[in-house]
Amino acid sequence: MATLTIRLPDDKHSRLKELATARGISLNKLMEEFSTIALAEFDAYTRFQALAAKGDPEEGLRILARLDSSLEFRI
Repeated sequence: MATLTIRLPDDKHSRLKELATARGISLNKLMEEFSTIALAEFDAYTRFQALAAKGDPEEGLRILARLDSSLEFRI
């Protein structure tokens, strides 16, 4: 396991400690959870970009149009 040192303003550090305490976890665990969320978002974006590069723009617009028309009835 690696160790990472980061520099934060004191007020931000205090608020993060409060958040971790409110969740009943350590500050280390909170940072681990945040990094997991950030990596999941990055992976989803990367997959989306890869699929979009292979996709057909006209088909994408047709799908969006179908989605828009189906949402009109739910609003």
